[in-house]
Amino acid sequence: MKICRVNMANLSVSTEDVPEEWKYLGGRALTSAIVAKEVDPTCHPLGKRNKLVFAPGLLSGTTAPNSGRMSVGAKSPLTGGIKESNSGGTAAQKLARLGIKAIIIEGMPEGGKYYNLHVDKNGIKVQEEKELLGKGNYEVIDVLSKKYGEKIGVITIGQAGEYRMSAANISVKDPHGNIRSAGRGGLGAVMASKGIKYITVDDTDAPGVPIVNLEKFREAARTFAAALREHPITGEGLPKYGTNVLINILNEAGGLPTKNFRMGRFAGANKISGETMYDIIVDRKGKPTHNCHAGCVISCSQVYNDKEGNYVTAGFEYETIWGFGAVCYVNDLDIIAQADRICDDIGIDTIETAVAIAVAMEGGVLPFGDGPGMLDLLREIEKGSPLGRIIGNGAAVTGQVYGVTRVPVVKRQAIPAYDPRAVKGIGVTYATTPMGADHTAGYSVAANILKVGGEVSPLAKEGNVELSRNLQIATAAIDSAGLCLFVAFTLLDNPDAFQAMIDLINAQYGLNMTADDINDLGKSVLVTELEFNKAAGFTRQDDRLPEFFEEEIPPHNAVWDFTGEELDEVFEEIEKEEKVLVPV
Repeated sequence: MKICRVNMANLSVSTEDVPEEWKYLGGRALTSAIVAKEVDPTCHPLGKRNKLVFAPGLLSGTTAPNSGRMSVGAKSPLTGGIKESNSGGTAAQKLARLGIKAIIIEGMPEGGKYYNLHVDKNGIKVQEEKELLGKGNYEVIDVLSKKYGEKIGVITIGQAGEYRMSAANISVKDPHGNIRSAGRGGLGAVMASKGIKYITVDDTDAPGVPIVNLEKFREAARTFAAALREHPITGEGLPKYGTNVLINILNEAGGLPTKNFRMGRFAGANKISGETMYDIIVDRKGKPTHNCHAGCVISCSQVYNDKEGNYVTAGFEYETIWGFGAVCYVNDLDIIAQADRICDDIGIDTIETAVAIAVAMEGGVLPFGDGPGMLDLLREIEKGSPLGRIIGNGAAVTGQVYGVTRVPVVKRQAIPAYDPRAVKGIGVTYATTPMGADHTAGYSVAANILKVGGEVSPLAKEGNVELSRNLQIATAAIDSAGLCLFVAFTLLDNPDAFQAMIDLINAQYGLNMTADDINDLGKSVLVTELEFNKAAGFTRQDDRLPEFFEEEIPPHNAVWDFTGEELDEVFEEIEKEEKVLVPV
């Protein structure tokens, strides 16, 4: 395995041996380690001192189930802190099979020129790009697939990235030619600041990923796959209804943020639910279930068609449907699907953008529930108009411009689809994760709502600090392995599945890691990220929710009642422990 370094200041490419300290890191552990070591925490996120890092996970490129995730790391232009954003698609597996541990992109080109990178068995080629500038992601992927063949891997930015918008994401081609996204934190703007429009990855005749003990690896993979298929969530619920199965579940729990977080239930929930979506997809001859990367045994993605049976979007996720639905008070799935399609094409985070639009509605830009007006705002982003640039720079900026105080953000990143007053564990995660408000950083919904891995009351404070802490540690390790976060449902309930995950890593690398080592890896990642943020100027006061969450939320009339002192306890102990980023 090797580290590839691309210097955009002089358009040079170099290859380095993997340092001992990074030898057994992958995914988030590696991107955060590189950013922490090589990026000045006080630098401008869109300046020459920031770096953009792409890293497959520890298991990426192998036959391990659900191991096709890629981490992207940098200093975030949205939060101002360290950022790891995670994506499916084909890029992670292709990079790993080419023997690439990470690609580090540094420096900035002169003259405002754009380039593309082509990665294959011979290395990385930097080429000036003119043809696809200003084009959306669907056109970029279509053109490149025709040029290089349908199996080409593509990492690209849309117009939002080219405009350097703080909500711009990085899009990744999936096996079906559709779009997956490293969505949060504005890393599409960082990619644009490096002068890169797209990266193509061709793994033809790639050497593949070496595995020290192939027999043990295959045995562990079989055990892991069987466990995923047998679990009621990863084997039944997600494959049939996708992540949008959560609309009715969270609505019933009173934790579905509605009308810019005024209520925990949405009267139109059933119209946008996973069950309704499934019926529509089947009726319109779409695909109710498919995978976002090869080797996925959950297949929670889907293809959504319009009334005439034409493709609209794929990977139609709960958080997106909630955002353009409940939080904006829109109950039309077809309009929400169009919103998702536009966001995928222009390359912008659906969570951040939907919440920004809800804040704009709060500020009187358009009425709550105005679906067509919502689509018009997205087209303003595509055009790069002054209004579009306001929305495209996220909820915090939108709130500032329109003088709105009800702005649901932490560390300037929009709060996702679970109300922290009614799902208190996720509120602890929102407040304390180094990433800014991020449900994936420590998904307490598992125990709070779904009763996976135990049961902790979503409405009481008791146990939720510990729950969030433990899940943030576990998630950091899962992200580092390159595994889909949804495997956590099975890992939490099935000790044999958890051991199989450890066995996969041990068999691949010839290690003797234990559960404690995996736990220590997760802790080390978090400590690295927390130290970077502290050096960037963050304090404990940044680990707080907006004050409007002190209001009661119906139907439970719950409030956010954690004190600052209680939130400060989340990472106190692990920050005192010695930081060791190399597994035993």
